[in-house]
Amino acid sequence: MTAVRLSRTALASALALFVMTCSFARAQKAYDTGASDTEIKIGNTMPYSGPASAYGSIGKTEAAYFKMINGQGGIRGRKITFISYDDAYSPAKTVEQARKLVESDDVLLIFSSVGTATNSAIQKYMNEKKVPQLFVASGASKWNDPKDFPWTMGWQPNYQDEAHIYAKYILREKPNAKVAVLYQNDDFGKDFLKGLKDAFGDKASMIVAEEGYETSESTIDNHIVKLKAAGADTFISVTTPKFAAQAIKKVAEIAWTPLQFLVSISASLGGVVQPAGFENAQGIVSAVYVKDAADPQWSQDPGMQKFLAFLQKDFPEGNKLDGADAFGYAAAQTMVHVLEMCGDDLTRANVMKQAASIKEFAPDTLLPGITVNTSATDFAPIKQFRLMRFKGDKWELFGGIMSGDQGH
Repeated sequence: MTAVRLSRTALASALALFVMTCSFARAQKAYDTGASDTEIKIGNTMPYSGPASAYGSIGKTEAAYFKMINGQGGIRGRKITFISYDDAYSPAKTVEQARKLVESDDVLLIFSSVGTATNSAIQKYMNEKKVPQLFVASGASKWNDPKDFPWTMGWQPNYQDEAHIYAKYILREKPNAKVAVLYQNDDFGKDFLKGLKDAFGDKASMIVAEEGYETSESTIDNHIVKLKAAGADTFISVTTPKFAAQAIKKVAEIAWTPLQFLVSISASLGGVVQPAGFENAQGIVSAVYVKDAADPQWSQDPGMQKFLAFLQKDFPEGNKLDGADAFGYAAAQTMVHVLEMCGDDLTRANVMKQAASIKEFAPDTLLPGITVNTSATDFAPIKQFRLMRFKGDKWELFGGIMSGDQGH
């Protein structure tokens, strides 16, 4: 009788221990919609068509990167399902696609969607739903607002910081410049223009002409003609790739010879400069934070070698001359880094917590010395640039690492 009681007691203890162990194991794993033991669902919108379709290669690069990670075993055994929809750079379509991703596809988060106006259209929705809108592919300063929009975070340096760098360069190198600005008439262009005026300060009158264009326009040629007519000797092109290439061509065609600046988001060698004609781009100044795969100085760089190996093996349709591919690769690498930081707690709150805890992370394609850093009060992961000038058939870096608040 005593033996039976003992065995029952032992069995009860063992059962209790088993239940506790299972509960503990379950407690170690936490999931929200879009995550499980086997899968992590990531949503994305991208302009695969429309006026900003040159950026479509960002989404294709990211898809290939996640596929490579899956082939290596995924994130702690979980495979990434990347669902990317075309929004044609139209805010209304972005709203429609974001709702589909969140409410029908049940993604854990939305990552690296392209565009300022497009992301602005879903920012409030994403925050109301408490779904991460992570590493937005736009340099608008508004993405760094953790107090009012704790579920939205940018990735690339912001437009105002980049504008400060150009303005301070002009003030130093050409203090009597007469500046003309062509800008996209939306949040992107206006954000950049504000940065320029803020940096020029009491010398904002140096801007003698401004021309805003709509993305629905087929050509910006007439705007370029007006800017030249204003007597400007310095030209800042705040444009997306299609219009950036048009501007470079038209400036050359009408024999206007200003000191030219081209925003970093359109400085792609293969996507903009080559189509515009190398001969038309000589001397253009831009800013950069990713390595140029066409630049031989990176041929022995370990990070660049990894990127080129990725293109060859995992993304053969990619183009090493297209800066969008290097951008997409680094953004996807940052996303994977955050998911690895999450461990087995794949809740949306923990994704944002880890995204806001990045320290000195250096994706393979970022320039040496430029790293990704965030905190609970700082949602601007990358803050630095280097200036570069187009010469011959490539961009040449000059000067040291700069940040917009320093400008030197």
